[in-house]
Amino acid sequence: MRCPALRPCSCLSLSVCEKGFWMNKAITDGLDLMPPAFEQGLDVWSQGNGTPATATWDGASNAVLVPADADFGSCLEIVKQQDLTRIRFKGETPILPGCYLRITARIKVLSGALPEARIGSWAGTTGGQSVGGIVEEGPITALSSYGSVYEISAIVGSGNRGGVDMVWGTTPLYGHFGLDLSGPNGGLIRIDDIEIEDITGVYLRKLMDWVDVRDFGARGDGVTDDSAAFVAADAAANGRRRVLVPEGIFYLAEHVTMVSETRFEGTVSMPDDKRLSLTRNFNLNAYYDAFGDEVLAFKKAVQTYFNFSDHDILDLCGRSISVSEPIDIHAAVGNKDTMTIRRVIRNGQFNCADSPSWDTVEVTSDATYDPAVPYELTGVANIASVKVGSLVEGSGVGREVYVRDKNDATGKITLSQALYDAAGTRTYTFKRFQYVLDFSGFSNLDKFQLENIDLRMNERASGILLSPDGATFTAENCEFTKPRDRAMTSHGVGCQGLVIDGCVFLSPEIDSLVVDRTSVGLNVNANDAKIRDCRAVRFKHFLVLHGSGHIISGNHWWQGDGTIGGPRTAGLVLTQGNVKTALTGNYLDNSTLEWTNEHDAIPDFTSGFSFGGLAITGNIFTVNGAGEWFKFISVKPYGAGHYIQGLSVSDNVFKSINGRIERVDGVDTSLADLEPGQARLLVFDANAFNSIDVKTISPAPLFLEQTSEARQWLLETNGILPFNGRTRFVTSLVAESDLTNANGDQVFAMPLVDLQYGPNKDQVLVTWPEPVKGRLHITVRADRGT
Repeated sequence: MRCPALRPCSCLSLSVCEKGFWMNKAITDGLDLMPPAFEQGLDVWSQGNGTPATATWDGASNAVLVPADADFGSCLEIVKQQDLTRIRFKGETPILPGCYLRITARIKVLSGALPEARIGSWAGTTGGQSVGGIVEEGPITALSSYGSVYEISAIVGSGNRGGVDMVWGTTPLYGHFGLDLSGPNGGLIRIDDIEIEDITGVYLRKLMDWVDVRDFGARGDGVTDDSAAFVAADAAANGRRRVLVPEGIFYLAEHVTMVSETRFEGTVSMPDDKRLSLTRNFNLNAYYDAFGDEVLAFKKAVQTYFNFSDHDILDLCGRSISVSEPIDIHAAVGNKDTMTIRRVIRNGQFNCADSPSWDTVEVTSDATYDPAVPYELTGVANIASVKVGSLVEGSGVGREVYVRDKNDATGKITLSQALYDAAGTRTYTFKRFQYVLDFSGFSNLDKFQLENIDLRMNERASGILLSPDGATFTAENCEFTKPRDRAMTSHGVGCQGLVIDGCVFLSPEIDSLVVDRTSVGLNVNANDAKIRDCRAVRFKHFLVLHGSGHIISGNHWWQGDGTIGGPRTAGLVLTQGNVKTALTGNYLDNSTLEWTNEHDAIPDFTSGFSFGGLAITGNIFTVNGAGEWFKFISVKPYGAGHYIQGLSVSDNVFKSINGRIERVDGVDTSLADLEPGQARLLVFDANAFNSIDVKTISPAPLFLEQTSEARQWLLETNGILPFNGRTRFVTSLVAESDLTNANGDQVFAMPLVDLQYGPNKDQVLVTWPEPVKGRLHITVRADRGT
């Protein structure tokens, strides 16, 4: 039985007995919730809503206690005199989140008018305030006969669960419960003691390892804000039990963090700028269960990932995400322009579906270029239509030049690279490709990493657009399959320290002729890229690299098309003169290594460094069925006065299949030639040549034999010096036989050598003090040492 000394405690909104026992323990520990029997006194039974100020039934003229009813034993007998007659317990029965109470009253009519009956209540909160907007009455039962016992009951609880008549949510802290009689007056009615019992066990067993958000007031109607209910459920689970989100659509209007593992049978919806953080089961599967849409799930997971440091990776759980439009990562995150904390997304696939959202946005505009301000276009017509990240095409524009930034108000565009021959005003085309993962909205992104990601672009979309600034973006063991235009693009310097490791790049143009291809694997504008152990198939270009400090190792790329004698494009394009770069252990298949300075605003050499700083070591160069004019290594100066000043080509294998080629190295003189007389530190040595007519070498160990006495001997290099170089230096001259004069006497004098001799300056003239004959070993270089 309920403590007879029970008194209301409005300050705490919980019932407490005079001895200090907190009555909210009833729900969790199974204490008795029963109100006192009527025979214990009617002064705790209200004729109103149960609040302290309402009148009681004690001394009421139309009420009497009956000591021994045949059906009820001791009970209350009243004559109904008011249209709504209430019998409410004035004690504050606590209601806690996740708890369910059943209120039961047994009643019979002895005579007079037959009324209707229901369970009634009043919901209260802190300070004795009424909680409005919730159901406070149970279902109505019509009393249709005399003497019959009717059981009137209703269930009240925090959650919208099956069988709950009064769903109160988490705002009410207590209630006043009892019986309401409505309908005609005049009936003589007897009422058994009212019962209140804890039936939480029906909904939530103590042995269950989960709590239900509905038990904490969640509605799941897609409209009501269930944020507080989720937070309350998570607090109740306390990280030890799971939280269950049942069927329904649960609207979360605020940020919600779930520390406990959360299981979704229903889904959630949220504003774009609100985050759902699932810290215990942080992976794409959990977010897919939560949102029911793969792309939205990915965006919301990324949004959370960029805002919390609880996890160092976002695991896509091997899911394939069907994508029909670019994913703007910056917009998905919503509240950050920079990120310098390491973030890793791994283990999933993006599969591009057909959609007009992938269409390239192309704009043609007139603009003015001044080489003195090399990274700007000014006076750009229709600049509002030009998109940041667009490829720039036009006369005097090198490869892979992009719009890094723009200012519509001033009509200025900031370029990723300078233009080599574009002074004045002319027409440019701006092509904005659409990328599956677009990071261009960030101002800076550092240490971002993709691992085991499969980008299936299906000739519909491009792959990744980097942020305009940032360092060490990494793609490891990823696959870029059939990008429509580009696999990865840097339109700024977000490629600083770029790491591409163990990736596969498959062109959309595998079956196209080389001359028809337009796709590019990736470009770099900044320094220190590491491209390692990758495989690339039949792009127009695999790599277009500006900057310096690059390490390119262990890769295999090929550009051919099976056409005998057809052209081959450059797999690797270096667009800076002095590159400080190592190319080691790669397999260059049916492609050229092209070295240019096409991103110089003033391409003529004036001062500083020219072409140099490149080490090509231990690579395999193969071509199949190429024309004899094909070159594996081609230098293309975009201005006059350039020369080689630091190039080492050593320990490589050069091989031509199904036809011979003339030589492996050459200069593209379509715009300008190199200055071979200025070459310095140029080494081309210890290479292997197969089906190649001229075996390029420097230092070149040559033999010169004179069979009749002559004062001047002429050494021919026959084009073996790199890039048809000049004989700039003789490092050694050794007699391999007796040197004798016309009398047969040995001659021990040292000769004089004239370097850069002949019409092409590729010969050495050896002059003796007297006519001699014999055999010499002469080592010739195409460079000077410094």
